Amino acid sequence: MFSSTRPAVPLGVSLLKPRHKMPRRIHLHLPGVNPYNPGFVVRESEVWKEPCVAKRSPLAEKLEEVKSRIAAAAVKAKRDPAEVTLIAVTKSAAPEQIREILTLGVSDLGESRVQVLTQRAGQINEFLQRRLVHGDAAEAPTKVRWHMIGHLQRNKIKPVLPIVHNIQTIDSLRLAEELDVQAAKISRRVPVMLQVNASEEVQKYGVAVGAAVHLAEQIDSMPNLQLVGLMTMGPLEGTEPQTRAVFTRTREIFEEMRWLKIGGASLRHLSMGMSHDFESAIAEGATMVRIGSALFGGKAMDHHEDGED
Repeated sequence: MFSSTRPAVPLGVSLLKPRHKMPRRIHLHLPGVNPYNPGFVVRESEVWKEPCVAKRSPLAEKLEEVKSRIAAAAVKAKRDPAEVTLIAVTKSAAPEQIREILTLGVSDLGESRVQVLTQRAGQINEFLQRRLVHGDAAEAPTKVRWHMIGHLQRNKIKPVLPIVHNIQTIDSLRLAEELDVQAAKISRRVPVMLQVNASEEVQKYGVAVGAAVHLAEQIDSMPNLQLVGLMTMGPLEGTEPQTRAVFTRTREIFEEMRWLKIGGASLRHLSMGMSHDFESAIAEGATMVRIGSALFGGKAMDHHEDGED
């Protein structure tokens, strides 16, 4: 009898070598292609997959919408959108929203309250310094331009003067004179704008329409102030034609001042328009729009007329 020296194989165990596991094959059903054509069979690892796209924040989406509206309004008025500067008004913004909008590329910020402005300017400077140290400066501007857009009292000039890039609310000779004196003490020539009450509402600050050109001439003679333009607000409650008329009147004053050569080449800005009316302002020549609620939420008015307590 034939005997084998091969060891017994346990039941259920195969002596065949295991075959290499092949990648799963997928038929690509492309438009106009025969799905049964073997030439269109690929491995699963070769299939292109949709990349993951990070979801944008609500603030990023609102900023894009505002920028699109600014561009559309400028094009409609046959202007270059680059002529219009977006000033993000921080009145209703949380600190994290201010930091985020800086990382989104907005470097012009507006604030109407002196105490809040000084606090936030310090916080933002610290934030930018930290980013610079940690190598994240590319995602945020290296310098922020703060615009004072609220009523400024003479006794509040000193703390705000070293911080602001521009004071947009000069509305009296006494305020201009005090600002000129304080600017001389720190050897600075401060860019300023004349606030005009073009809507002639009694509850608003701003120089009267009839006195605007004369006050502008006086400001232009002060050695430490640089008159760069006019600022106005649309009516608190008004129709689109009424709002447009306010912006038209301000532009006419601006053009008269340029014709008289007040301010020289530096007189080039019209700060007009907020979240609810900036498109009408752009149509009338605004070079700066002050946007708060359309970006950060809150009330429709982007800065208040009340002075500091």
